[in-house]
Amino acid sequence: MTESELVEACLKKDRSAQKQLYDRYSRQMMSVCLRYGGNMETAQDMLQEGFMVVFDKLWQYKGEGALGGWIRRVIVTSALENLRKNKKHDLTEEVIDHANSMDVDPQALQDLAIESLMKLIQEMPIGYRTVFNMFAIEGFSHKEIAESLNITESTSKSQYFKAKAFLRLQLEQQEKRELERRSNT
Repeated sequence: MTESELVEACLKKDRSAQKQLYDRYSRQMMSVCLRYGGNMETAQDMLQEGFMVVFDKLWQYKGEGALGGWIRRVIVTSALENLRKNKKHDLTEEVIDHANSMDVDPQALQDLAIESLMKLIQEMPIGYRTVFNMFAIEGFSHKEIAESLNITESTSKSQYFKAKAFLRLQLEQQEKRELERRSNT
């Protein structure tokens, strides 16, 4: 089934087409949800809620651009809404900015396996992780982030700066542990 035929069938509430659409995009969208959710359980909830929104709003997809890109945007928006609703998360959470002046070899980031980087992103405080994902991975501007999260642009920039500092600190600690491990062998 082509993408347009799949969309058309889903709009007619064809359950088999909906399953096909879900199967085609759920794995890719799960990685998006994991970045925002921070753990598998939250990510699975975000994915399910996100696809409910996708099917509910599929009529808004006009065939302009890739369907996967449209679905990603809906999933991200849904994940952000999930974070807003969950009162235990504060998107403007502040922690000590430990790593302002730390420098890490840029090659260290490139050498990390994708899984390791995902794990580091998931360990970030929720405010850092959300802004980092939106800016560095999804390509939102700080203005768009500020509007989406109901924060100021300067808060978005600050959270992004702190997210990078957090990653630098984690990478530095990882490098230190690796050096210690090598020297002990």
